[in-house]
Amino acid sequence: MSLSFLLTSLIVVVSPGTGVLYTLAAALTKGSRASIAAAFGCTLGILPHLAAAMLGLAAVLHASALAFAALKWCGVIYLLYMAWQTLYGVADLA
Repeated sequence: MSLSFLLTSLIVVVSPGTGVLYTLAAALTKGSRASIAAAFGCTLGILPHLAAAMLGLAAVLHASALAFAALKWCGVIYLLYMAWQTLYGVADLA
């Protein structure tokens, strides 16, 4: 391991991630109950990634370009669905 790798790793580990920032924002604006719920939600968001890593999904996606492309397109479709719901789901309430 090089010194630059160790320094970069240290910076990444020490800097707060989006989950930490969201939890702090919830705590500062809505109190301790909201921060606990935010921390729990952020932890639940990590679980699918943890399960995929444990099942070796990264190795399968690295070995199969077709599987990786299919997963990317599923992600695109899901993001478009969420955008549609955000734009038109809220308009239905008004």
